[in-house]
Amino acid sequence: MKITNKYTLLLLVLAISFAANSQTYKKVQYGDFENWVVRDIEESQIIGGNTKRIYAIGPRDTIRENKALNIKSIWATSNTYAKVAGITKTSNTVYPEKRGNGYCAKLTTEYAECKVIGIINIKLLISGTIYWGKAHEPIDGANNPYSKMKWGVTFDKKPKALILDYKSAMPNKGTITTCKPMSSSSKAGNDEQEIMLILQNRWEDSEGNVYAKRVGTAIYHVTKPTSDWVNGFRIEVIYGNAKNSPAYKPYMDLRKKYYTINSKGKNVMINEVEWGDENTPVTHAIMSISASCQEAFSGTVGNTIWVDNIKLEY
Repeated sequence: MKITNKYTLLLLVLAISFAANSQTYKKVQYGDFENWVVRDIEESQIIGGNTKRIYAIGPRDTIRENKALNIKSIWATSNTYAKVAGITKTSNTVYPEKRGNGYCAKLTTEYAECKVIGIINIKLLISGTIYWGKAHEPIDGANNPYSKMKWGVTFDKKPKALILDYKSAMPNKGTITTCKPMSSSSKAGNDEQEIMLILQNRWEDSEGNVYAKRVGTAIYHVTKPTSDWVNGFRIEVIYGNAKNSPAYKPYMDLRKKYYTINSKGKNVMINEVEWGDENTPVTHAIMSISASCQEAFSGTVGNTIWVDNIKLEY
């Protein structure tokens, strides 16, 4: 009987230990990048009238029509269908690319230009970005670009970590360029690529203003190029005030630049005003991966990050 009790106790300890250390993984919708929407958009005759191809992440489809994207996908990208001063123009900085027997996503920093003498003259630096949310198409201008997007999706889970494969190229290190409407400049510095998941508890006041507590933070900056793919890279979610964590970096601080549509149908900023804690419910999540960590229209030309196999660890 004593021997049986000892074996029973040992099995119980092993079972508890296994349960405490086990992880489960949940794939992010379309996070394997095997499915893309091909969009063929005809630009205005005044700038050549060419049909340009841009890509979206979602159920496989080909759309040959100048219309706002409306697909069932949590993902949006920096690829834009714009109509400014009556001129239809596109830009594309996110691409599907072959990886083995499948595909990954390639995000790169490039110039986009639209010039018609006497009407419009715009040159912008666009960094390839994919994010959870939606773009308000057709984009009607370059002012306050973050307001042209609805950032985040409804979400109530509390994952332990963000897992993904990535590869990085930084061919022009040492110079950060800003190129936006009416101005262009360069400065010394090294741009970094950003991988981000933030978990929020959002609420709205009687006037339609939207506020948020930051519940969870998983943000990582890629600071150097890689020789090959980094597979299964893990970014732990910090719950509560990230400033109290040994892993804290200044770029993990609260942010006030993202927008959403409030209950009144108005486009408003999401004001991250304070930190939540591990007991604060999660209502929304923003995931974003970008070839640049700079503000809009700033970065290093040629900086590229490839990503694949995104999942969440629980």
